[in-house]
Amino acid sequence: MGRVIVVDDKVALYRDLAQQLGGLIGDERDAIANAANTAALLFTSLPDLNWAGFYFLRSPEELVLGPFQGKPACVRIAVGRGACGTAVERRQSMLVEDVHAFVDHIACDAASRSELVVPLIRDRRILGVIDLDSPLLARFDLDDQRGIEAIAAIYVKATADP
Repeated sequence: MGRVIVVDDKVALYRDLAQQLGGLIGDERDAIANAANTAALLFTSLPDLNWAGFYFLRSPEELVLGPFQGKPACVRIAVGRGACGTAVERRQSMLVEDVHAFVDHIACDAASRSELVVPLIRDRRILGVIDLDSPLLARFDLDDQRGIEAIAAIYVKATADP
């Protein structure tokens, strides 16, 4: 990994990240530019990640890879498949403590052990998801989920449809 960050107060960390993201993408409406900066901010600011990025819903049946940081990833994911597709199908965040115990896990990077997926929703319509992977088991908790849900809301509010 190379970067070790000790986080005593995740709530404060995510509050700071939300403030940084607001300043970073505030007046920009381009979905790709904003996704790229959001992925970079998350990847460089959160400890113990090996992937941070976006998948956009390009049809009612399929997510397509968007901007990300980390190793190359699966390009297309069917709705209902893996944590990303399940988040879209259920219209809710997916907090996966052990991806190997998740029945329909899609292994883009064999090093990933846990995952957090948050849907991007505007006016009850799913635009895509933010996906975070970690090489650590149970890396993500409810504080992470709430923090990334707040980040997703900032992204959706600032951005035109992808």
